[in-house]
Amino acid sequence: MRDLKNKIEKYHLHKAHPEKLQFEVYDLNTYRKRSGDMAAVAHSHSYYQIIWFFEAGGEHIVDFTTYPIEKNTVLFISKDHIHAFDKNLEVNGYLIHFNESFFMHSDVDIFLKYNIFSAVENPCYIIDDDTAVIANSYIDLIKKELSTKGAFGYEDSIRFSLKSLLINLERVHRKSENNNIQFNSHYELQFAKYKELVEENYQKGLSVSDYSALLNISSKTLTTITKSVVGKSASGIISERIILEAKRLLRFTSLQIGEIAFRIGFDDASYFVKYFKRFVGSPPKIYREKWYQN
Repeated sequence: MRDLKNKIEKYHLHKAHPEKLQFEVYDLNTYRKRSGDMAAVAHSHSYYQIIWFFEAGGEHIVDFTTYPIEKNTVLFISKDHIHAFDKNLEVNGYLIHFNESFFMHSDVDIFLKYNIFSAVENPCYIIDDDTAVIANSYIDLIKKELSTKGAFGYEDSIRFSLKSLLINLERVHRKSENNNIQFNSHYELQFAKYKELVEENYQKGLSVSDYSALLNISSKTLTTITKSVVGKSASGIISERIILEAKRLLRFTSLQIGEIAFRIGFDDASYFVKYFKRFVGSPPKIYREKWYQN
């Protein structure tokens, strides 16, 4: 059995100093040498992270997938996602951290938050040379603004440059997936709010009617929204989030099955085992053993 802890380490950005700019950009090589082995152990963040690797080589783990690093690989790590660098410290690129509070809450910000950073199936993009040049120009603008702290429009300039960077990177993904950017629907905004509520409350055992009450809509309307936007029921979204957390704890911690059940809101461990098997196809113990054998 691997040497695992009973929790997944979670890191924060300026948590003790909310007055600070909730944004940082780092040289990746410097960051990796400073973080050492800590960054190679599976961990999560309470903020958003963009990792841009300039060169091919090595790999990076995001939740349950290991991604080989190619030239100009960009990874979007959402808050609470589990990830880990490999042992190689000789990497070049950029690392960007920011909290959601760094963005003003507008439709555009919800788009950035719930599309770019919610691509669980594909958080890894390869950008072409032209996009890399554009991305570099935005990061150069950001770095220049960071050196002028306190100047007029300082934070806004960084915020707008980051938004422009994210939109250009997302265009690459949308083009490769043959998707059109559409974010004008009231349903999509409501869905974004629902996803945020689920993220905040999935461990509390809330029902679809509880969530619909928080959104001031009916349960029927909520299910219509989720089916329209992602083709899934409202209850299915809740179950997916619970199962995701269970899988993370089974793979990345040494917690007993009963402890995991309690952490994600189950009073009865045996019911959790049945619930997990219904959605995954195998009981938690067998699922965990599969990872131990790898």
